[in-house]
Amino acid sequence: MSDPLLPDPRQPPPAATAPAPAPAPEGDLVDALQARLGVNLADRTTALAALTHKSYVNEHRGEPLLDNERLEFLGDAVIDLAVSHRLMERFPEAREGELSKMRAAVVDEQGLAAMARAFDLGALLRLGRGEELTGGRRKASLLADAMEAVVAAIYLEAGLGGVLSLVDRFLGDAFARAAAGTLDRDFKTQLQEVAQSRFKATPRYRVVGESGPDHAKVFLVELDLRGETLSRGSGRSKKDAEQAAARPALEILARRGAAEGNGGGAAPEVAAEAASATPRPEVAPPQGPAAEPPAPVPVEAPASPRKKPAASRTRAPARRRAGTASQARTKARTKAAPKGSSRASAKAATTTRAGRAPRPKR
Repeated sequence: MSDPLLPDPRQPPPAATAPAPAPAPEGDLVDALQARLGVNLADRTTALAALTHKSYVNEHRGEPLLDNERLEFLGDAVIDLAVSHRLMERFPEAREGELSKMRAAVVDEQGLAAMARAFDLGALLRLGRGEELTGGRRKASLLADAMEAVVAAIYLEAGLGGVLSLVDRFLGDAFARAAAGTLDRDFKTQLQEVAQSRFKATPRYRVVGESGPDHAKVFLVELDLRGETLSRGSGRSKKDAEQAAARPALEILARRGAAEGNGGGAAPEVAAEAASATPRPEVAPPQGPAAEPPAPVPVEAPASPRKKPAASRTRAPARRRAGTASQARTKARTKAAPKGSSRASAKAATTTRAGRAPRPKR
């Protein structure tokens, strides 16, 4: 008889209940953000919303959560204003077109993602499981959007001065390169020059996908060169996506050029065309008596027929001077032949002089 105090071994053990997931450390996330940025964010609800992706909100529909899309909308305008302000100060002689180009190079998707990576913003984001599994914390588009939301939170807390301090801290290197004239991130223009000068071709960009809401749409662009798909890129506009696709394409062509040993970034098919074109001058007939190619010499047959007319021309006067019976027989045949025969014989004689061997007479 079994002990009633012990579990009956004939009964299945109770199902183990999975531990509930620990709640997100909301206070820790905001505190970490403040420490990394060196700012005080008194409105912790707004600060936490800046770190919350919409995928996290979709998985927690029963909770009163806010995502960062509205803050992203405000931060996009604020970061443009702050960078424009600094560029106007640093480059008082620059024209509008130059300033616009520099601003686009500083605050494009790659520039904002670089700002986010500088203080590891990806580690502080609240993401859904789908984004977590697909590497959302490292995606340039996702990091750029979160950076804009953080900029908006700082603007609402500390005004434009707080954003300018953030810009000076994380974009100072970009401003220094712009002052030195080395800020050139227009990869699309560089690729265009390489394609035209080396390949005589034009890169082709085509949109292969779109995602996100209308106010924060992300475009996916594919880049083709001479029928080959080289790379893809994504961005918040088609121009940004094309720039993102042109950059790896330049790196691919540079690696190919190094592998081919030509140092010019030429594609393999271009190198093959150059290699096949190199030996062509060597196939030309040899110049001078020293060269003795074994095969081409016997092929030149036109030389032998030209010697036969010369011999026939030397024998023809001898036959005319002979005055033998053969000449008489020729005259007799000429009289007996119909009209047109003399013309035919004259044509035959002309043909003989032109280079054809005469038919031997019996």
